[in-house]
Amino acid sequence: MEIRDLPVRSLPASPRRLLWLALGSSLLLAGCAGDPPKTELAIADRAVTAAETAGAVEFAPLEMKAARDKLGEAERAEQEKDYEKARRLAEQAEWDARVAERKAQAAKVQQALEDARRGVEELREESQRSVQ
Repeated sequence: MEIRDLPVRSLPASPRRLLWLALGSSLLLAGCAGDPPKTELAIADRAVTAAETAGAVEFAPLEMKAARDKLGEAERAEQEKDYEKARRLAEQAEWDARVAERKAQAAKVQQALEDARRGVEELREESQRSVQ
C-alpha cells in the first residue's frame, strides 16, 4: 500500500496538523510571490534618487550604473509579471544605490578634509611670511 492510498484521517493527529500547516504555508507563500513588488520598486527608486542627490554620479559612477541598470531590469520584469525576479532586482538596485550614496558621501568628506588641510597649510605659509 502506498502513502497516497492512505486516507488523511488514518494519520495520527500530529502529522495531520503538520500536513495542513505545510499546505497552508505553501499557499500563503505562493500568494505573496504573486503580488507585484510595488513597494520594493519604490524603495529602490528613492534610493537611486538619493544617491544621485548625494553626488554618486560623479563619485561612484560604476555603482550608480549598476543600480540604474538593475532598477530598469526590475521594472521590465515587473511589466512581464515576473514578480520574483523584479523583487530580487529591485532589492539589489536599492543596495547598489546605497553603496553608491555612501561612497559619494565618503569621497565628499575626503575632499573636504583635503581642502581643509590645504587651507591650514596656506595659513601656515602666510603666517611664516608675515613673521619674516
